[in-house]
Amino acid sequence: MIDHEGMTPVYVQVADLIAARIAAGELPPNRPIPSETAMQQEFGIARGTARKAVDLLRERGLVATVPGRGTFVLPASAP
Repeated sequence: MIDHEGMTPVYVQVADLIAARIAAGELPPNRPIPSETAMQQEFGIARGTARKAVDLLRERGLVATVPGRGTFVLPASAP
């Protein structure tokens, strides 16, 4: 699933996989994405890598973090 030796950084691969789950409706709007700990376990990555993946998803406008609550999928923006 994650190519640790590939050309694409691991955090980008993780962000892309989560983004695909969002696009497919597996992670619907206003629902939390997996925690950093859950990402570590699922993808076999370091906590810092999980954090960078979440940062990238936030930069892409797919998620928002609510301090003390978690990171949630944002509703799709109108075209």
